[in-house]
Amino acid sequence: MRELDRLKCIQAVVDRELHASQAAERLGMSSRQVRRLAQRYQLEGPVGLISQHRNRPSNRRLKEDLENQVARILRESYADFGPTLAMEKLAQRHQIQLAKETVRRIQIAAGLWIARKLRPPKVQQPRTRRACVGKLIQIDGCEHAWFEDRAPACTALVFVDDATSRLMWVKFTGSESTFGYFEAMREYLGRYGKPLALYSDKASIFRTNRPEAVNGPGYTQFARALYELNIDGICANTPAAKGRVERAHLTLQDRLVKKLRLQGISTIEAANAFMPGFIESYNTRFAKVPRNGFDAHRALRPDEDLELIFAWRELRKVTQSLTLHYERKLYLLEDTAANRRLIGKYVEVFQYPDGRIEIRVGGRALPYSVYDKLAKVDQGAIVESKRLSSVLRVAQKVQATTARVVGNGIALLPPRFTPPARDTGLLE
Repeated sequence: MRELDRLKCIQAVVDRELHASQAAERLGMSSRQVRRLAQRYQLEGPVGLISQHRNRPSNRRLKEDLENQVARILRESYADFGPTLAMEKLAQRHQIQLAKETVRRIQIAAGLWIARKLRPPKVQQPRTRRACVGKLIQIDGCEHAWFEDRAPACTALVFVDDATSRLMWVKFTGSESTFGYFEAMREYLGRYGKPLALYSDKASIFRTNRPEAVNGPGYTQFARALYELNIDGICANTPAAKGRVERAHLTLQDRLVKKLRLQGISTIEAANAFMPGFIESYNTRFAKVPRNGFDAHRALRPDEDLELIFAWRELRKVTQSLTLHYERKLYLLEDTAANRRLIGKYVEVFQYPDGRIEIRVGGRALPYSVYDKLAKVDQGAIVESKRLSSVLRVAQKVQATTARVVGNGIALLPPRFTPPARDTGLLE
């Protein structure tokens, strides 16, 4: 099309119907080039307007010897490298500076890289449902504006049965946290009993994503609680693998939001009280019939104390002065003969959802007193993206409180607000 426009403009210049400067403006070139094209058109006809570089190698092409050398290096040393990493290694180790797309072209020509558009599409085949209720429960948290503009966004922890797509339980909480799942699990177990397995994503609540880390026991608090309850925890490799709970999120974001609006509900407490009736109507509309009518849920054993199981538990070593450190506080044990035998040994610190702290050993709680260190300015803490909204809301409240107190003429130390690196959920 461009060549046809060029032919019309040059023909008009030759016929003196168009000035060379006007043709140059239309074609995006100089007047001198237009005059040269007009002369070639008069001598050679339309063929004279074809570029002399057509079907010829570019003057800026890579030298053939260098391209062969690069292809040999890639084949011998970087056969499984992507274009970006291969480009970096060529520059660092071989002092060969090439553009990423040049390296990609050489890799494709050498058969070391397949262009994305030529790769076969990934196929996600449907997975067969489990045979009976309670065999596999898919769980996930969904942060959404459940109350629209009537209240801040919050998170719904959703439990969906794999065999029937039944909505087993929904728990509204401030953010997707360990203690939020602890509370939801307690309610679920009280209603149905223990499922055979839970199917979740690979969030740090459910699994330790860095097995090479030297700190910590190597498992999460939620995984420890499931182990004590004899419930298997399974993590999906992709969101599509737990598609039943993902699709339930979409339905809830449509229907549940409107239901909450019609009911005038704008608080987490009221929403949690409303959910049992909503779950019943939801399952009447969307639940499937299982292949087997057996219920795989198991009853809790008498020795399974849910209060102790669903507590954050960490080991701490008792010092020579009968003290131990936890959450930037110093805990002082009573100076008794029994406690002196604990010096140099580890005791277990239990932190409950309501903030209570217990120091336990041998199935008994030890009395203690707390020595709180002076407040200090803390460095930036690491917060997961799923908890960022909740943390910012707490920071806003702390800053507002500090501003009011300082405004009344009371001097304060810098407020210490450090979201814990582990996700306790206590900020909710």
